[in-house]
Amino acid sequence: MKWRFHHSQADLAGRSLDRMAWHRFRSNPLAVVSLAVIGLFALVAILGYLITPDPTPYSNQQYLELATRKPGSKATFLCIDATEGHTPWLTRMVKGAPLRYTAIPVDNYTWRGDSLYAEPVAGEPFVIAASRVACVKQRTFLLGTDAYGRDVLSMIMIGSRVSLSVGFIAILIALLVGITLGALAAYYGGWVDNLIMWLINVVWAIPTVLLVIAITFALGKGFWQIFVAVGLTMWVDIARVVRGEVMSLKEKEYIEATRALGFSTARTIFRHILPNILGAVVVVAASNFASAILLEAGLSFLGIGVQPPMPSWGMMVKDNYGYLLLDNAYLALLPGLAIMLIVLAFMLLASGLRDALDIRRQKV
Repeated sequence: MKWRFHHSQADLAGRSLDRMAWHRFRSNPLAVVSLAVIGLFALVAILGYLITPDPTPYSNQQYLELATRKPGSKATFLCIDATEGHTPWLTRMVKGAPLRYTAIPVDNYTWRGDSLYAEPVAGEPFVIAASRVACVKQRTFLLGTDAYGRDVLSMIMIGSRVSLSVGFIAILIALLVGITLGALAAYYGGWVDNLIMWLINVVWAIPTVLLVIAITFALGKGFWQIFVAVGLTMWVDIARVVRGEVMSLKEKEYIEATRALGFSTARTIFRHILPNILGAVVVVAASNFASAILLEAGLSFLGIGVQPPMPSWGMMVKDNYGYLLLDNAYLALLPGLAIMLIVLAFMLLASGLRDALDIRRQKV
């Protein structure tokens, strides 16, 4: 009964500390703004093709006649030969949907009875029957078009899905490996600790980028391979933090009480130790999330990340960095700005969480 009383007091103290941490986090305007920015990018990534100006798969609808148009430029499209069909909204949100008509950019058009006379942006004027015309619409390219006439805004929006998904799944892999190895090393000690620390030091000694490149070459180029490659290189920081936290907690009285009551090792670790170190783990994970996004962008820039036609911020910088000295420098600067914003947001979030949870005052 005495142990239960102290355990309930610890729970009350923990809830009080949680409220204080939330209050400190809310009082940090940079952390709140960074969380809002991350939420905005996440919302765009989830909704995907439902909100992109170009809803086709990978936002890869090309209009070579409209290549390298400036931000804010407008174009008129003649939609002909429409076909029947309906794509469920969930499929459209995840994969996009091809256009059900042929869109031709035109400079001018005139109705002549049952026919339409059109002057395309590139090519000879033509006359088409009105029955074949599905619509005539005007479209604004808010961020312009690239060298293939693709909508830059749509590519950046879908590129956020690639960056955030790579960061999210890579961090999950890193958390799974890092928490498991760090907790086992600290709890058992002895040869288990020595073996795991040897592995940590070996991985730590290899430059992260070189290790990611090596794993990528071993697994092959692709979207899912990036998840594994990045995740398998980011667990070291988490393992070291978890090891230090568990070593400081396993000597506490309530942990000794779990041993005295005959609780299993797994229950002691997962129900009584790990919940008390989540603050430190969350801070490291938020910081590593930013590193994962940078790694993915770097790999895509080098051509060993996600492959075309899937849009990626790093690939967009690679494809358009030659325009930095020309009038179309925005083609490389815009995806670079997106990378900077999301990485800065995660770093500020990690800093805000660290201050709110008083991680710096804990002994690791």
